[in-house]
Amino acid sequence: MGLAHNHDHHHSQELLDSAAGIRAVKVSLVVLGVTAVTQLAVVVASGSVALFADTVHNFSDALTAVPLWIAFAMSRRPATQRYTYGFGRVEDLAGLFVVLAIAASAVIAATEAVRRLIEPAPLQHLGWVAAAGVVGFVGNELVAVYRIRVGRRIGSAALEADGLHARTDGLTSLAVVAGVIGVALGFPLADPIVGLLIAAAIGYVMVQAARDVFARLLDGVDPAFIATARDVLCGRPGVLAARRIRMRWVGHRLEADVDLDVDPTMSLNDAHRVAHDAEHALAHAIPKLATVVVHAYPAHDRALSS
Repeated sequence: MGLAHNHDHHHSQELLDSAAGIRAVKVSLVVLGVTAVTQLAVVVASGSVALFADTVHNFSDALTAVPLWIAFAMSRRPATQRYTYGFGRVEDLAGLFVVLAIAASAVIAATEAVRRLIEPAPLQHLGWVAAAGVVGFVGNELVAVYRIRVGRRIGSAALEADGLHARTDGLTSLAVVAGVIGVALGFPLADPIVGLLIAAAIGYVMVQAARDVFARLLDGVDPAFIATARDVLCGRPGVLAARRIRMRWVGHRLEADVDLDVDPTMSLNDAHRVAHDAEHALAHAIPKLATVVVHAYPAHDRALSS
């Protein structure tokens, strides 16, 4: 007969984390929106396909802030009788939207670059194109640093992936400057070629982002979390073994479900205390752990049932 004990930790911290996520996507939306509009004006005047590819990517990156904003807002809603685990998974679904947006921008950028290779056109206002590339780099890097820092602090894979996405956007903006230099040196195809390279870089980012997002959807966690939990639990008084340790992310919340073997001669009250103490030790050892469920079983019962 097992004894289960659970407790929701740091609820107020979860609300603060969601608020921080919303603030991060708001700032990102404004900064990247201004960056993309600035670049678009230069695209219209210059006809640069490399800058066009970079601008499309920046617009898509800005728009990914919208589903993330909605996700963070929904994650603050309490659980209901239908959605008994709450709405944290909406954040992971928003991560899927981010991946799809990255994929769409890669296709658009590649298509325009191929078209310009087939139908070359002169590039105008080289100085403005180079300046727009620098603006793109600065805007994206500011957003990347902010998103990644907040994403790591609150445990949001979707926000962190979007930050890495912005960082790659910044590097592709520098590639636009390289294309301008190539055109200025007498190699007009440098612009569409750089556009293709940018599309390839976007595709690479898509693969990395998809890996992280799908890992969350499949309940993947860092194995170091499991190792830490096992060390903490097995060192607790009254715990004979940690038979099973499961964890999963629900949005930016980490949940755990643990089976412990305890002394079969232990009273129900003592088993309850062991489970309670183990739960709190685990919550303190892994800061992002929001919910812990500990099952304490008499060791001989576990042996008989296995």
